Amino acid sequence: MNSLLLVGLIVLLLVLRQPLIVVLLAVAAYIHMVWGRGQLDFIVEDMWVGIDKELILSIPLFILCGNVMTRGSIAQRLVDMLQAITRPLPGGLAVACVLSCAVFAAISGSSIVTMLAVGSVLYPAMIRAGYDNKFTLGAIMSGGTLGIIIPPSIPMIIYGLVTETSIVDLFLAGFGPGILLTVLLSAYAVWMNRHRPREMLNIEECKTTFGRGIWAALMPVILLGGIYSGWFTATEAAAVALAYAMVIEIFVHKELKLRDFYAVVLDASKLGGSLFPVLAVALSLNIIMIEHRVPQGMVALMQGYIDSPLVFILLINVLLLIVGCLMTTGEAILVLGPLLAPVAAAYGFDKVLFGVIMILNLEIGYLTPPVGLNLIVAMSAFKQKFGVLCRAALPFILLMMVGLGLVLWQPWIAMYFVTGKF
Repeated sequence: MNSLLLVGLIVLLLVLRQPLIVVLLAVAAYIHMVWGRGQLDFIVEDMWVGIDKELILSIPLFILCGNVMTRGSIAQRLVDMLQAITRPLPGGLAVACVLSCAVFAAISGSSIVTMLAVGSVLYPAMIRAGYDNKFTLGAIMSGGTLGIIIPPSIPMIIYGLVTETSIVDLFLAGFGPGILLTVLLSAYAVWMNRHRPREMLNIEECKTTFGRGIWAALMPVILLGGIYSGWFTATEAAAVALAYAMVIEIFVHKELKLRDFYAVVLDASKLGGSLFPVLAVALSLNIIMIEHRVPQGMVALMQGYIDSPLVFILLINVLLLIVGCLMTTGEAILVLGPLLAPVAAAYGFDKVLFGVIMILNLEIGYLTPPVGLNLIVAMSAFKQKFGVLCRAALPFILLMMVGLGLVLWQPWIAMYFVTGKF
């Protein structure tokens, strides 16, 4: 009876369109009062215990780093360099768009920051070059989603926090699927523009753009090389990335003034201010669920109805694709990660692999209505109607689902960099 009342409370709050933090607080309060120690002040204590982790510092630092690079010229210089290299390919500018998103994703850790940084440069350039408007929008929006699968990734950090999974292993596991999606999107860009006239490779242009973009190109090398060589942790990597971006933008490129830093910090604070209260409540709820052995109960319940790992993972993928249409990636991971990861482990799926599968599904959610963040942000950024953006995203959604299917079929694509085995 108490469980049914809890489900009814959640449904009522969702029907009333209450914010996620209100839903989570209500659930935590109900569990404390009915199954817990009956004192609501323990919620605050659990929130502090849950969020008192050094790794959480990496999230605002990566957000701030992305804002610094967006305000400066790192994105422009990366795009110029890749554009010069891909010029001889059919649809070279479109390929440069995808590759720029992939490289920028390895710096920012955010889908929206990646899409805006690269899109603000390449959307007008591709339209001027005569590329189809829908294709251009789809390429930029889908390229932006690479920001949450190519490491370092903020959603991966959140998943690692709520499921107690190694962040470094998650980052390593993101490489294979990230490269796969980059190749698929690039190949599609070449195929769709195969009849466009090609341009000659300009060696002088390559030298010039490489000289201008060398400091920007070194950033992901320093960042990821430092993490995987053990020189610094993911949190320290975020601080290194921010310090490097500021030094390059202020003293080398001289595109960012110190007085501009206030606005950059303010923008990052707004995003962090909306994320961290939800993160604190979700982590406190995670502590409560572990205390009351909720994940173990879910494992026993599901194994009573589903005995095949294949059926389980197919059903979970359908669920995550639906959830991706209705919730943001961060919210979905905070709510479902602690519940589904132990169940997946009981069916034989490594928590790292399941994390990548979960993020790949939710990555597609960035392009699906009604809550596709890249669609919503692109409406204001590129001044397009929502329906046009949905139609533009459709072929790229199908392409990304092919990538997801390949990872499910051949898990070594994700796990090779973690285990070293096919």
